[in-house]
Amino acid sequence: MELKITGVLAEVIVREAARRGLDVESFLAYAVSIMLDPRGRVELYTALSRRYLEEAEKLQERGELAQAGEKLWGAVASLLNAIAEKRGWPHYSHRDYVEIIERLFEETGDRELLAGFAMAERLHANFYHNFMRVESFRVHREAVLKLLERLRQFL
Repeated sequence: MELKITGVLAEVIVREAARRGLDVESFLAYAVSIMLDPRGRVELYTALSRRYLEEAEKLQERGELAQAGEKLWGAVASLLNAIAEKRGWPHYSHRDYVEIIERLFEETGDRELLAGFAMAERLHANFYHNFMRVESFRVHREAVLKLLERLRQFL
């Protein structure tokens, strides 16, 4: 399904998404999530994570590494949203994502959570600055895939 939004509504959505540091789809998911019960929000965020991961793989195959890295970041952020939703933690900003990872690390002592998250953040930064080379992207991608596996265990 494709949805087309134009005019003032589109302008408000784009502006508010940017103000929150989110892409439009993530912002709309957040807006819709307000109307869902907690279980529905967890399902939404988990589904978004899977979709972003699939999109990342397609973009990587086409050589669009900056875009692929941003989709990997989206997959991580979506799973963090699901985990936080399930635990009643805030999850509305990048700062909240850092806090979620810190709390999970304190709970488990799993250093790979910190390392994987740092790699995901670097992919997110690469989306804006496009500094990463192919081999470096692959290393970061592998670390993020491992992080996603670890995060799924919290659901």
